Amino acid sequence: MAGDTTSAVLRDLLITTKDGDWGKESPEEGFVPYRVIRGTDFPGVRTGDSRAVPLRYLSEATVQRRTLMPDDILLETAGGSPGRPTGRSLLITEKLLSSLDLPATCASFARFLRVDRSRADPRYVYWHLQYLYASGQMEEHQVQHTGVARFQYTKFAESERIPLPTPNEQRAIAHILSTLDDKIELNRRMNQTLEAMAQALFKSWFVDFDPVRAKAEGRDPGLPSDVADLFPDSFEDSELGEIPKGWALRTLGSVCEQPQYGYTASASDEAIGPRFLRITDINKENWIKWDEVPFCSIEAAEQKKYALRPGDVIIARMADPGHGALIEDAVDAVFASYLIRFRPHERPFGRYLQYWLRSKMYWELVLSRQSGTTRANLNARVLSEFPLVVPDHLIRGAFAEEAEVLRSRVAANVRETAVLAAVRNALLPKLISGELRLKGAERSIGGKDT
Repeated sequence: MAGDTTSAVLRDLLITTKDGDWGKESPEEGFVPYRVIRGTDFPGVRTGDSRAVPLRYLSEATVQRRTLMPDDILLETAGGSPGRPTGRSLLITEKLLSSLDLPATCASFARFLRVDRSRADPRYVYWHLQYLYASGQMEEHQVQHTGVARFQYTKFAESERIPLPTPNEQRAIAHILSTLDDKIELNRRMNQTLEAMAQALFKSWFVDFDPVRAKAEGRDPGLPSDVADLFPDSFEDSELGEIPKGWALRTLGSVCEQPQYGYTASASDEAIGPRFLRITDINKENWIKWDEVPFCSIEAAEQKKYALRPGDVIIARMADPGHGALIEDAVDAVFASYLIRFRPHERPFGRYLQYWLRSKMYWELVLSRQSGTTRANLNARVLSEFPLVVPDHLIRGAFAEEAEVLRSRVAANVRETAVLAAVRNALLPKLISGELRLKGAERSIGGKDT
């Protein structure tokens, strides 16, 4: 880094810092609605997903002092879990605040830091905190006297010295790393749009039966003629109500091979065997981030039995029962015991099932058939009996082709995001430590020398 680099204690770089507030669950006199960001929300919010941020009611007398502003930094001060210590940080951006329907603050297990811009660039300080966490240096400030791990913020703020290169260098470092984060967020938003398009197509064709209704009423279905010709022009009665003429009423079990429960093993971050797909890997997004799926140890014979292949449909039976995913990539992976595999007799049928699993009619079946008083769960027998409307194979094929175009773009974005995250994580320690000069970093991400 530059020869005139100085440093300052973190505490001296701040205008103010305050603990968060959890408030109340329901409205009361003297309390106002706020969005309250918890530590568990940090990963999603960082990539632009604020849907899980809860609504709480905070004291009108004190909330203004805790209202978040652009470039505030949140620091998690309690919680954590095995393998994930406290001390995570989150940058509050203007884009995030504008996406929320209410003002925001952080929860009581976190605090916000407001950096003095005359002393340091807030985004640079944020990336320095990211570096400390990624390198494990935050762990020395964590204590755990009871069941809850706590971060010793005062000790940390009074002892942690932040290197301060020139203001221009601070801004440049923050710009490079933030640009990568912004591209990751853009990919995620693009994937949400592509996924919404595929779900809308499924709903139009196989839930609302729009092409059939249009033909029955003598209207143009608005589809290419070769596709429109595949749809019937009338309906018939079934146990599920009116369905397009010639379509069949089947069950999930009848269109798939015998269902199979997954493998029991411990997940590992070390590459000790194949990827080990779990519920947590399929219930957060409508795509699988294979680079984040852990590994497991398994004998060769067992691996063959539980190996996943493209076209397999995986459904959670516990923890988050009903959530499912289609295996779209050829990956060396097996699936965990809380998952059930349904392998369609016809591989293209997997695309239909992929979106059937996200339909309202499917989730109505899930909610009506869950068992378990303290922990809801499903089983293979119950899932196998789920009824579904099966269109003509040519129509299923046409849908699979349309969905494939959209999902291939989703997959490309997921792969690019994994590369961008790897580049960002590799650049972070080198930029913060000064090991990598700015010109070299710009070349690493395809930028121009300055």
